[in-house]
Amino acid sequence: MENIRTYPQSATQDIAGEQQRVLRNTYALLALSMAPTVAGSLIGIQLKFSFLAGSPFIAFMLFLGVAFAFMWGIERTKNSGMGVALLLGFTFFMGLMLSRILQAALGFANGGTLIAMAAGGTGAIFVSLAGVASTTKRDFSNLGKFLFSGMILLLVAIVANIFFQIPALALAISAIAVVIFSAYILYDINRIVHGGETNYITATLAVYLDIYNVFVSLLNLLMAFSGDRD
Repeated sequence: MENIRTYPQSATQDIAGEQQRVLRNTYALLALSMAPTVAGSLIGIQLKFSFLAGSPFIAFMLFLGVAFAFMWGIERTKNSGMGVALLLGFTFFMGLMLSRILQAALGFANGGTLIAMAAGGTGAIFVSLAGVASTTKRDFSNLGKFLFSGMILLLVAIVANIFFQIPALALAISAIAVVIFSAYILYDINRIVHGGETNYITATLAVYLDIYNVFVSLLNLLMAFSGDRD
């Protein structure tokens, strides 16, 4: 009788241990991925990197093409060291892309402060929501379809505003993006904890994109409301 009671408990502990291992590896790789992001950003700022700035729609479509090519490659190689290499290459590319908004922020007299505030706000959101997601017994998997639909609508709005260039819509897009990708942090970390994601490379990719989009959106809002051009 003791063996009957012990085996399920041991199996449950093994599953919990595996989930914690994936979570630890995700956090470690996420921290590592910030290095190429910062490097890409600094190089982009120094080179005044511009990704087809004269053609915003083509630039956006090309960006999506490169990004999805990286993500496809990462998914195909997620069980090997090549997956890690592609992920780090992707984060370097995203750092280059990030340099454009950083250059815009540094055009303000308080640009450094705005960047620091956006980074601090992003860090606070991540720590808070990751803490909730990793400690609560609640399963947030039911948020997936809702968040995906919101992301698609957000993407459509971004494409539309490339043509219409409406400042109020741009602010609304940034505000909604903060909410959606903050919720994605909760969702993605919770999936790892509950065993919905078992590969730390794809988990890192998802959480990285959440953090990246929260930071960019916060910085856009801060530049709009607190930017000092004097």
